[in-house]
Amino acid sequence: MKRRERTRQLIELGGLVAKTDLIELTGDDRAVILGLLVEACAKLRGEEREQQMALWRRRGRRAFGPENCL
Repeated sequence: MKRRERTRQLIELGGLVAKTDLIELTGDDRAVILGLLVEACAKLRGEEREQQMALWRRRGRRAFGPENCL
């Protein structure tokens, strides 16, 4: 069952990457996409972690809104 749950999680996370248009915007350059994620991790390790999380959470919730659904 663990494997099935992990597979579902990975598919859902891939869907988030697709929803942001990162694949199209980067020309499916996976090194660029990974670099963006590494940069985000660096910000989350910084002193302003909570502020950054709050900002990204607001933006994410807006993106999930009905007017932005694909």
